[in-house]
Amino acid sequence: MTASLKSHTDGQTLVLTISNPEHRNALGPDIYAAGVEALNASENNRDIRSVVITGEGQHFCAGGNLQRLQANRQQDPAVQAASIEGLHNWIEAIRAFPKPVIAAVEGSCAGAGFSLALACDLVVAAEDSVFVMAYVNVALSPDGGATWSLLRALPRSTAMQLLMGGERIDARRLQQLGVVSRISATGQALADSLAWAGQLNGRAPNAMASIKELANEALVQPLHAQLAAERDHFVRNLHHPNAGEGIAAFIGKRQPHYP
Repeated sequence: MTASLKSHTDGQTLVLTISNPEHRNALGPDIYAAGVEALNASENNRDIRSVVITGEGQHFCAGGNLQRLQANRQQDPAVQAASIEGLHNWIEAIRAFPKPVIAAVEGSCAGAGFSLALACDLVVAAEDSVFVMAYVNVALSPDGGATWSLLRALPRSTAMQLLMGGERIDARRLQQLGVVSRISATGQALADSLAWAGQLNGRAPNAMASIKELANEALVQPLHAQLAAERDHFVRNLHHPNAGEGIAAFIGKRQPHYP
């Protein structure tokens, strides 16, 4: 069976499903390209207000396909470099996407699969799911922004333990560390992610886009620059029609409706 990225909509949520169950949903260039294409097509689609990324069957994603990586060792290094660029394009597309992206994790979340989950805004993980930065276990170093994400999410010593040790870590421990957002019962990560996405879909899209942009900028900007960005976003959003609806709904004790 050829690895692919399936897509369907659930209300206003786009669901992207990594489909390669024979290899625990291992990733490949076709999946990366499809992921970028799906996000690009959805960015300005008013009918899509959030994205959930999940894996087919019992696992989220086992990372790279080791057979393909072994074969690439016989190719020019540019072949593997191009493949990693494809993954990185998808990671950057997720980070830049102006709508919430949720990872719904069941079973194994390893290597580039872990990197992919870290790139998402929120992570919902089944209580028995297991995460591992598996690269070092096969004499490789991370990709997919794993070092960038982990060193910002965790104390250095904890991040290095995962990166250098290649140790398995369960979902509950990652929730305690602030990496996993919510824990689900086994088999319910997707359903719980969709329910959460449905709640987020009711928020004002312009405010959600501002929050995500500001969160990304906060990682690299000094305080004075971040304060200026927050000011500009606040003023722009205050004068957006959605703020009028949101404030009126709050005062009137009713649910707002954002077109």
